[in-house]
Amino acid sequence: MPELTVVIVDDHSIFRSGLRADLDGALRVVGEAADVPSAVAVIAETAPDVVLLDVHLPGGAAGSAGGEDVLRQASPLSPGTRFLALSVSDAAEDVVRVIRAGARGYITKGASGAEVSRAVRVVASGDAVFSPRLAGFVIDAFGAASGETAVADDELDRLSAREQEVMRLIARGYAYKEVAAELFISVKTVETHVSAVLRKLQLSSRHELTAWASARRLL
Repeated sequence: MPELTVVIVDDHSIFRSGLRADLDGALRVVGEAADVPSAVAVIAETAPDVVLLDVHLPGGAAGSAGGEDVLRQASPLSPGTRFLALSVSDAAEDVVRVIRAGARGYITKGASGAEVSRAVRVVASGDAVFSPRLAGFVIDAFGAASGETAVADDELDRLSAREQEVMRLIARGYAYKEVAAELFISVKTVETHVSAVLRKLQLSSRHELTAWASARRLL
């Protein structure tokens, strides 16, 4: 089983220590953080495969729980990193808010070390992971997007077939080099396609692209 690198972000040191000890041997913890600024810094420095991210963190913007601030600030600095929310809260608003910000999954702190380890591998592979109850919140929250299918189709029609392929991979968190390898094109060509996609969809960043694709169930 290939080794995956992980950063743990939680403001309780005892929880971080316990989680580090409970993760299986195929996961290597390369950093920890207790607040938004330190989380952004360690993610940018280590570029881990997956970040285990608490939803409620100190150091966020006013009105923010903190976790979504880490996602918005760190994602552009480490494009290949995927985020898995791990929180004591199972409130619908917390789940939906962090998923809208770009997390690929959400599990509660009642999960065992083995369950968290499995979830990390699922998220690292590009898939999403939720407990059944939490998945229901996400489906309900994004269900309204199903009424916008025609609009989404019109927006997709602006993109060429290749641009749609690039868009989906970038929105899933692939790095430019990974997209190039997946589609057998150059990194420069990927950059050109991404610029065209953002321009045609009137978006300004890959984070906005991920949110746009998630809302339309295109991931």
